[in-house]
Amino acid sequence: MTSDSTAAPKAPRDERMMEQHRLRRLLLRPELGAFGGALLVWIFFAVTAGDQGFLSLRGTANYLEVAAELGIIAVAVSMLMIAGEFDLSVGSMIGAAGMIIAILSVELGVNIWIAIVVALVFALLVGVINGLLVVRTKLPSFIITLGSLFVVRGLTIGVTRLITGRTQVGGINMAAGYDSAAAVFASNLSIVDPASSRGASAQFAISILWWLVIAGLATYILLRTRPGNWIFGIGGDENAARNVGVPVNLMKIRLFMATAAAAWLVATIQVLSVGSADTLRGEQREFYAIIASVIGGTLLTGGYGSAIGAVFGALIFGMVQQGIVFTGIDSDWFLVFLGAMLIIAVLINNFIRKRASDAKVK
Repeated sequence: MTSDSTAAPKAPRDERMMEQHRLRRLLLRPELGAFGGALLVWIFFAVTAGDQGFLSLRGTANYLEVAAELGIIAVAVSMLMIAGEFDLSVGSMIGAAGMIIAILSVELGVNIWIAIVVALVFALLVGVINGLLVVRTKLPSFIITLGSLFVVRGLTIGVTRLITGRTQVGGINMAAGYDSAAAVFASNLSIVDPASSRGASAQFAISILWWLVIAGLATYILLRTRPGNWIFGIGGDENAARNVGVPVNLMKIRLFMATAAAAWLVATIQVLSVGSADTLRGEQREFYAIIASVIGGTLLTGGYGSAIGAVFGALIFGMVQQGIVFTGIDSDWFLVFLGAMLIIAVLINNFIRKRASDAKVK
């Protein structure tokens, strides 16, 4: 008895279907809208202010530095928002951490490296307290961290006035250990501008490198690690995540610690760059960070977003803030732009999320 042992040929793959699938996945990426927005903003200012310095290396260095200081916080805030929580205390933490460094190093004569570590410990402690209050009380993190914002800001102003009699402390560049600390947190990379006939150079702040490294690490965690899957799961359905063994409370506390640490890093960069600290430094940065995250594709409801999107959101912020200066437009219009971008970003994100949900159903 004979049998036909020849295997049936496989159906050829339809390349058009594969391309359509790739395109669908690309369109559903949370950072796509922010990338397009950043490109449009750059083109706009390149056309309107390109010959006024926006396209020069110095102009690029300026808006990248602004974007970096916001972007460091926005990346951490974005991860927390993906998990469904908010941290409104990061702005006040910038002022508090910077003042701790200044008071310890200038007023008390402590080595600035020790002051930096003490400020970090304080920031992490506030992050732990915020996280514990959120997971224990079950109150909205918006309310908890709004209270923390006022408590930390009030303590910063009150203690600073008590010790120094003022709200600003200078002379940090004279503190012990300043040079080595500044090399890590506040140094600049000088690059000669080829467009300059006089060989002028542009100073690119090291904060840009910190920003890119943190964004890369956050992206790796979100996309390539189990904790990253946990973060998305917590934001998508906290109860379901807890039922499958995700340490929800521990992850939330760690994320609050991460946002506080990001604020500490920005404070350290600012204090060492400027050489002084101010109790009001960091005001409204919490809202700017949330706006950058939302523009970057992170949903206010959690469960969807990316660190790369927060990078583009912060980049848009930096380009607009500096681009307005180059064009000579009244800076009051900057807030109008931010508000409009936030509303547009929310509408786009809701549309993308709906498309993503429809795609999953199909």
